[in-house]
Amino acid sequence: MGYERRWWGLGALALCMLALGFDMTILNVALTTLSEKLHAGTSELQWIVDSYLLVFAALLLPAGLLGDRLGRKRMLLAGLAIFGAASLAGALSGGTGGVIAARAFMGLGAAIVTPLSMSMLPAIFPAEERTRAVAVWSSATALGLPLGPLIGGWLLEHYSWGSIFLLNVPIVLVGGIALALTMPETRDPAAPKADGTGSLLSMGGLVALVYGVIEAPVRGWGHPVVLGVLALAAVLLAAFVLWERRAPHPMMDVRLFRDARFSWAMVAAVTANLLMGGLLFVFPQYLQAVLGNDAFGTGLRLIPMLLGLMAGGLTTDRIVPRTGHKPVIAAGLAVLAAGLGWGAFTEAGDPYGSIVPWLLLVGLGCGLSLIPAMDALMAALPADQAGRGSGLVQTLRQTGGTLGVAGLGSLLSAVYRDRVATGGLPAAAADAAHDSVGGAVAAAARLHDGALLVSARDAYVHGMDAVLAACAAGSLAVAVLLLAFQPGRRRADAAADEPQSTHEHVAP
Repeated sequence: MGYERRWWGLGALALCMLALGFDMTILNVALTTLSEKLHAGTSELQWIVDSYLLVFAALLLPAGLLGDRLGRKRMLLAGLAIFGAASLAGALSGGTGGVIAARAFMGLGAAIVTPLSMSMLPAIFPAEERTRAVAVWSSATALGLPLGPLIGGWLLEHYSWGSIFLLNVPIVLVGGIALALTMPETRDPAAPKADGTGSLLSMGGLVALVYGVIEAPVRGWGHPVVLGVLALAAVLLAAFVLWERRAPHPMMDVRLFRDARFSWAMVAAVTANLLMGGLLFVFPQYLQAVLGNDAFGTGLRLIPMLLGLMAGGLTTDRIVPRTGHKPVIAAGLAVLAAGLGWGAFTEAGDPYGSIVPWLLLVGLGCGLSLIPAMDALMAALPADQAGRGSGLVQTLRQTGGTLGVAGLGSLLSAVYRDRVATGGLPAAAADAAHDSVGGAVAAAARLHDGALLVSARDAYVHGMDAVLAACAAGSLAVAVLLLAFQPGRRRADAAADEPQSTHEHVAP
């Protein structure tokens, strides 16, 4: 039997994940405002975004281990408190330095909340309800992505820039109180002690990797700084894996990757996360720069994808108990490939109505692949490793997504720059148009140059189509590999429905 207040607890978790979800995208619509109000340059704006990502990626693994040792509920509430306090500090900050510092601490809070909120699900839900719980948890995060531009655009029109951070405070406060009242405490009494060497190697390697990936589209993949940082990341992460294999008390159980259930579910989850991240990187710019929507209208037009995701979650909840994870994940990746492949035929003059069907398919495919993949991962994790195992899952998902977006961004940029026509323009306008489609639209408006506008929009759509085609091919390839190598229901899913070990429960 599951914990009696589990559905109330899931609602509280979903509320907290919703706040983290739209915080990932709400800042995108506020960068121009922050540049004006805080007199922030390009480098400072980049650090406002990147300080969060670097801290977030570095601390996911250690946070999961601390939750196993100290209590997952306790650490989860601490993470929410840090995230809320940092959001308040960001809202009240008077300069870019304060905002950058606040964003770093928000990344710390999010790094604690994300894996531990996931690790609570198998602790309070029985196997027959876990898929539904994962669907709700995943949908809450996904719901926040299109809500970010919607809410951010509305807030910036009516209130000061600090409101985009201040919004997090009441949500986190209500969610934290609800969690304190509804969730039990769980921990692993046998969790290993803090692994100082492993923590330093993993944090250093992940920070170097994420920083290199962030800088690559800006400086170029062949730039000495990028190559040096990525080489350092490879050395540190390789050293981390070797250390974990020999450490007496490892923070990451590398034996998990010998389990084909875990490994292929991880591949599917990272793939779905990467493809969704790639689409959310290129598509909002298309809606704004090509179709001419504002931030609020852009968020509104992402809703069909969200509806498809929710439909996928509902379908998964009904089908997985009868078929197991493998066929649903493979079918989801195939549907995702179909939607992305359809989108790859988009042309610059297409109306929004013609885009809605493939957006729905993409959302449906993501729901049918990501949600059962996450469920399969939790089923494969030993219950006494829920915290650090969830930290590992989220680290690989987020790092894979960051790598994918950087690679897809480079592909988009290469196609766009090759096709946009900047001949005859003033040097400053040509540089701006060559740099991004947003710069081209602004330059075309300033120069009243209709030909530049048409060329830039056409070039961007060609780049977006190339990204969607690459994503479709990747999704289809992973679906085929998963069908060939992931264990079927008899060997994997039937075993996953049996309890593997017990948590230590402490009265809330």
